[in-house]
Amino acid sequence: PAAPAAAAAGAVSAVPAAAAAAGSSAPNAPDRARPLVDNAFWTSYTDWRSGGHQGTRAVSGSRPALVIGAPAGRTDYSDPHTGQITTWEYATWTSPVRRSKVPATEVIASWNATTPVGTWLQIELRGRYSDGTDTPWYVMGRWTAGDAADDIRRTSVDGQSDGRSTIWTDTFSVDEPASGLRLDSYRLRLTLYRTPGSRFTPVVHRVGAMASDIPDRFTVPASVPGLARELIVPRYSQNIHAGQYPEYDNGGEAWCSPTSSQMIIEYWRRGPSAEDLAWVNPEYADPQVCHAARFTYDYQYGGCGNWPFNAAYAATYRDMRAAVTRLGSLTEVETLIRAGIPVITSQSFLKEELTGAGYGTSGHLMTVIGFTADGDVIANDPASPDNPAVRRIYRRAEWETIWLRTKRYNASGNVASGTGGVCYVYWPAAPSTVQRRALRAVGLL
Repeated sequence: PAAPAAAAAGAVSAVPAAAAAAGSSAPNAPDRARPLVDNAFWTSYTDWRSGGHQGTRAVSGSRPALVIGAPAGRTDYSDPHTGQITTWEYATWTSPVRRSKVPATEVIASWNATTPVGTWLQIELRGRYSDGTDTPWYVMGRWTAGDAADDIRRTSVDGQSDGRSTIWTDTFSVDEPASGLRLDSYRLRLTLYRTPGSRFTPVVHRVGAMASDIPDRFTVPASVPGLARELIVPRYSQNIHAGQYPEYDNGGEAWCSPTSSQMIIEYWRRGPSAEDLAWVNPEYADPQVCHAARFTYDYQYGGCGNWPFNAAYAATYRDMRAAVTRLGSLTEVETLIRAGIPVITSQSFLKEELTGAGYGTSGHLMTVIGFTADGDVIANDPASPDNPAVRRIYRRAEWETIWLRTKRYNASGNVASGTGGVCYVYWPAAPSTVQRRALRAVGLL
């Protein structure tokens, strides 16, 4: 079982990101007659040529992208985490309007990009409510892959609200879903920045968002098992890093998200080089986990559990894609596992709600790597005392409930939130035919 120190481990963004995951349906009877999730993304050359350009241009080729062409202007940015005021060249791209198939209570954006030293990007969202009024432009993230002296510090932005919706770290959320207010459509805006006069540019390969309207529910119907398969995924414990690099969310006991990300990145045979890892204390085991924590860290949130930042980190590796989405059942996870694609899931639970875990948590990330012949979940759980103990088998019905519910009772007996099926999915930029079919089936291609 996991060490008691893991009781509060992991991506606490699981809590704010689900803070308003709600709808008007009965708590324990989700309406399966209507779709609950809508994924949209821009990634092709045609996609990048659409929308509104101010200084950006589309690049064709095997991996089409958006880059700075002729900058639209210059602006100063005061970094709240370094105190530095720096002048940057910038260019912007605004997506076409996306009318969501699901009038939404929540939206989570994600992106895949490379950002050479001295470059960064900002992603914003502006939506139209179901009453015809508009939200402001909300900042969904300011992101760079690095943290060199010439880089900003990657950050979410707190304090964003118009009195009807709020940004909770990485998630747009309607404040009062019971009122019936929904987000009917939205646009995304990318602003690409670089040092004035530089020839470098951010290179954005994919941007998108997941819009959802998950009904309030404390339980979910159990799905019928349909697959027995286990993927061979590296096993890493976050707990062996307890106390290491406390500047990144107090050390490894809180690193469930980057540890899970690192396991899946290495499953796809990617990872940091020896040169990349030279900064890590050579006495520390699995230095790549420390590296993942450092480069997923959100300086405003104060943790490594920002969902889109983890996906963006995974996509910095060679020919990788990544997205944050919601899935509707373990049957959809089986679709991906069958195609050889593991899934990182976000959940929260009391110790007694997940048999064999040995701990409870207000927000935690694990990787689903397969299913037993009985349909139970085979997971790599980073909240384990050492690497060999990471592989776990959890009961299917228990797992499905703690992952898919939006409401739960915490240790004090009060109602708290659940993630409603949030997960990260990472895959190669050139997936196989079988993988492409599976990704399309869950709305990611």
